[in-house]
Amino acid sequence: MTLTIYGTARSRAFRVLWAAEELGLTYQHEPIDWREASANPVYLRINPAGSIPAIDDAGFVMAESLAINVHLAHKTGRLLPEAPHAESLLWQWTLWAATSLEAPYTRWASHSLWLPESLRDADKAQLAAQELTRPFDRLELALTGRDWLIGNTFSIADLNVASVINLIHKMDLGRWPNLAEWLSRCLARPAYAVAASRA
Repeated sequence: MTLTIYGTARSRAFRVLWAAEELGLTYQHEPIDWREASANPVYLRINPAGSIPAIDDAGFVMAESLAINVHLAHKTGRLLPEAPHAESLLWQWTLWAATSLEAPYTRWASHSLWLPESLRDADKAQLAAQELTRPFDRLELALTGRDWLIGNTFSIADLNVASVINLIHKMDLGRWPNLAEWLSRCLARPAYAVAASRA
């Protein structure tokens, strides 16, 4: 049996597609739209929560994109940082991205990029950008004098954080040059482009 990834690249499934490409995994892609997943009886047998993405890894089924990526890294033994306490730091950055970055980023992107212009609220976008200041300050400090979040090489920690905020290069990042350069390195990776091209 093979790895199956459920969800389109225009959803959180993009994160898993990027990880799978980085890790060189062979996979089957089922591009289920996130707006239809919760009403799809076939998909609900895979993920009763109805959320996107989910994977079926040779019979092992799980959801939650960032956790899936850690699973896939361990499955292959690749993109795992080798620094002291690396596993703890990997989970620190992964959970931090989900709890401190994702909500304000989603509000900013919704009202800056995703929603039809008639539904965008500039005040909500500005407020969300202000809420991102402290998390961005933390990333800027963490990336001072280093190229990657943990150790000396790109890891699943970088992928997980970058995949949560991948469109912030469309924001003015002049205050955060380390963050801007790090994100550029992440998004320049060939696997990112391949994942972005998926339906």
